[in-house]
Amino acid sequence: MRIAVTGSIATDHLMTFPGRFADQLVADQLHTISLSFLVDTLNVRRGGVGANICFGMGQLGTGPILVGAAGADFDEYRAWLDRHGVDTESVRISDVLHTARFVCTTDADHNQLGSFYTGAMSEARLIELHSVAERVGGLDLVLIGADDPEGMLRHTEECRSRGIPFAADFSQQIARMNGDEIRILLDGATYLFSNEYEKGLIESKTGWTDEEILGRVGHRITTLGARGVRIERTGEDPIEVGCPDEEAKVDPTGVGDAFRAGFLSGLSWGVSLERAAQVGCMLATLVIETLGTQEYTLRRAHFMERFTKAYGDEAGAEVKTHLA
Repeated sequence: MRIAVTGSIATDHLMTFPGRFADQLVADQLHTISLSFLVDTLNVRRGGVGANICFGMGQLGTGPILVGAAGADFDEYRAWLDRHGVDTESVRISDVLHTARFVCTTDADHNQLGSFYTGAMSEARLIELHSVAERVGGLDLVLIGADDPEGMLRHTEECRSRGIPFAADFSQQIARMNGDEIRILLDGATYLFSNEYEKGLIESKTGWTDEEILGRVGHRITTLGARGVRIERTGEDPIEVGCPDEEAKVDPTGVGDAFRAGFLSGLSWGVSLERAAQVGCMLATLVIETLGTQEYTLRRAHFMERFTKAYGDEAGAEVKTHLA
């Protein structure tokens, strides 16, 4: 399968201040704050849901196509993704804006001050999926992840008009979207991804019941945190898959993106929905054990040993043929 992933491309700039923000605030001067904090550490991490998902798929060898917008400062990030099996030729490079960026400072009490710069992400709306499909010889599935909201709507409408199967995955953008927008984004989706909280929010904002939503999408995939994932289809029994045992719980950031990467890779291989979900849960477990969303290394033998322990010899033998 040729799978394109649309979504944000960003970098996180994370700093640590050894003191307490509260000690620097003067109660009667909060209306005219002017502060500068001398920080001890700076960690720059690659991120963005589109890039995170593609990185995971690249690790599994399924050759994802990243579709998004970045700035002229994307060269180093592009080289990283290219080295890890991601097709970045459909990334739009802005002439005037930098790549989206999250800048955050954390103090000794774990309070945070942060800003998110949208930057080039706003140009995702200018990308046509038709040109992407022509370049790669057609698309079998497009995942429409959190991105510029207008871009998400345009990509969805283009998939619908051109008959390209698509997966709806609003994640962070669901908070700012209204019911009409959400209804447009999910109606006719082959797959609808969300976590449990987002599932309830989708139903609340659209006014559609769980049954009504199931009638409008092919598959509803709900991640359940440490309990794994549930896959629902109209007229079928739900499929529930648990998570492998964790060796450590280091950082949950990017776990949902990793699940999607594993699940989409399973679809690309042509395995069952249950097996694809198992691959997603295994990859998500590797990410939660690692600091950063793209800092894990997929060692085939280690992956297969843990996957087989969690899901059995038959599952392991089937997945091993695709990872070999």
